[in-house]
Amino acid sequence: MYADTQNEITRQVVRVAQLLLAYGADSELVEEISQRLGYALGLASVEISISSNSLVLTSLVHGRCITTTRRTREHGINMTIICELQRICLLTEKGVYGLNEVRKRVSRIQPRTYPKRYLVPMIGLSCASFCHLFGGDLAASILTFCASSVGMFVRLYIAKHHFNLLINFAVTAFVITLISQLGYQIPFTETPKLPMAASVLMLVPGFPMINSISDMVKGHLNVGISRWGHATLLTVSSVIGITMAMQLGGLFI
Repeated sequence: MYADTQNEITRQVVRVAQLLLAYGADSELVEEISQRLGYALGLASVEISISSNSLVLTSLVHGRCITTTRRTREHGINMTIICELQRICLLTEKGVYGLNEVRKRVSRIQPRTYPKRYLVPMIGLSCASFCHLFGGDLAASILTFCASSVGMFVRLYIAKHHFNLLINFAVTAFVITLISQLGYQIPFTETPKLPMAASVLMLVPGFPMINSISDMVKGHLNVGISRWGHATLLTVSSVIGITMAMQLGGLFI
């Protein structure tokens, strides 16, 4: 294998690892896919080191090592991209894809999101369903639907303008709580507490929490602690927004 070919393979493998990390894969999966893809493309060894915001990858062929470093930034959870990268790895192992095809497929990967006109009401419906399961009456469920739908719209609007995620969660929680506490201000429901609890469930950072625990259990302590800290900060930001809205509405925890 020529040095140029090894360089190109290393670039593609590290790009796949970078995308996996950016879109929510756990560290064990990143290591596994990177090594399997590298072996399938002809590398003798692939060693990867993952930290909270970067990764270092070294490839080895015929005693020649190439090491490259990439910075990683979170782009939100997107399992479609992770599944597509796994599919590319599997087809490469089967011999269907070569280096050129892998390069083309990886370069074409673009995050796809659901349209807002569907996403906003579905988030509202899911939170309203939780309210109903908690024992809320019809009025409480409708209030939950309205509060969480408006909150999701605000969250997407703030994200579109690239504000810090902590500010996004705090403002969204503030808006949701302001609306959901109308059950106390206007007594049209017999379960006014439930909309306040169910509406903010959309802000629970469940996936980052699961990934952080998974990373720590599998030995990736640095990445796991970093993800745990980030998820904790998101939770604290939501609590700040909720508390401010309750103070403004005359309700206290």
